[in-house]
Parts: sequence; C-alpha cells; structure tokens
Amino acid sequence: MAQSAAPAAIPAGPVTLPVKAIMPWAVFFGILMLALIYFVGAEQGATSLISGEDVHEWVHDGRHLLGFPCH
Repeated sequence: MAQSAAPAAIPAGPVTLPVKAIMPWAVFFGILMLALIYFVGAEQGATSLISGEDVHEWVHDGRHLLGFPCH
C-alpha cells in the first residue's frame, strides 16, 4: 500500500514553449494551408497545375462553403 490516491502536484503558472520549438511546425502547417487554399480556391482555368476537372470536382462543395465562385 505504498501508492497514494492523491494526484501529483501540478506546477503553478503557465507553461512556456520556446519559439525555436514552434517555428518549424508553424512553417510546415502554413505551407500546408496555402497549398490547401490553392487547391480549393484556384485550381481551375489558367492557373491549373493538374489538367482535367478532377480536383475541381473533389473540392466543389468546399469552394462554395468558403465563398469561392466556380460557376
């Protein structure tokens, strides 16, 4: 019976994260979001990177939800 039912003490005050630890993830997710916005908003017509209508059809409802015109 050496175990205690009381939880361990929680340190007081906010936990700080160094910017050097967050920056690579912020850049990665920023680039990922820019690519996603491109495919949802601009992947058709003259700026199309992928030929055909496949990408447009996959993100069609998302385009309307975000307010991008497509018709």
